[in-house]
Amino acid sequence: MARMKVLLTEDIPSLGLAGEVHTVARGYARNYLIPRREAIVATKGALKQAEEIRQMAIRRRAQEFSNAEAQAQVLSGQQLLFEVRAGDNDRLYGSITTSDIAEQLTEKVDFEVDRRRIMLGASIRELGLYDLTMRLMPEVEASFAVAVVREGESWADAEQRERDREAAAQALLEEEAAAELIDEALENDSAGDSEENE
Repeated sequence: MARMKVLLTEDIPSLGLAGEVHTVARGYARNYLIPRREAIVATKGALKQAEEIRQMAIRRRAQEFSNAEAQAQVLSGQQLLFEVRAGDNDRLYGSITTSDIAEQLTEKVDFEVDRRRIMLGASIRELGLYDLTMRLMPEVEASFAVAVVREGESWADAEQRERDREAAAQALLEEEAAAELIDEALENDSAGDSEENE
């Protein structure tokens, strides 16, 4: 496979930072990096620009980092309420997606929220409280809360539902522990009876 050296003019997460020289597949360079202006062929003349490109990238990253931190401060602690239709088993008729969350967040803050940065494994399909994280940059995250409630309910109703679920789960654990103790006691009794019979 033919390879060539390129000087990155943009940060490319899978490859490297602006101002660095990398050897890549010729097709990747000619068909992807160079047309998108993310890299140039690493000629002697281009290598003289490397330090200038590196310094510009450092300044750009610092600005992006400071913007991301400012956005994280605004996003952190936000509380979103989604009133939806749901069945008796608390399952939604539909789901809440990252697009829905980004749209509501954008309405609450003064900037566009990118849904792809919201860390949500799968769409929300049940009533409840959800603590979510948004990754603005690899080292900058913001945490916020989402409450999904039935139409006409409030944040307090979501909190009460969570307390009820936790109490039910705790009661189930206690029941299981009590059942294990009873089983253990019965086993010990039967073991004692069989020893007496011998």
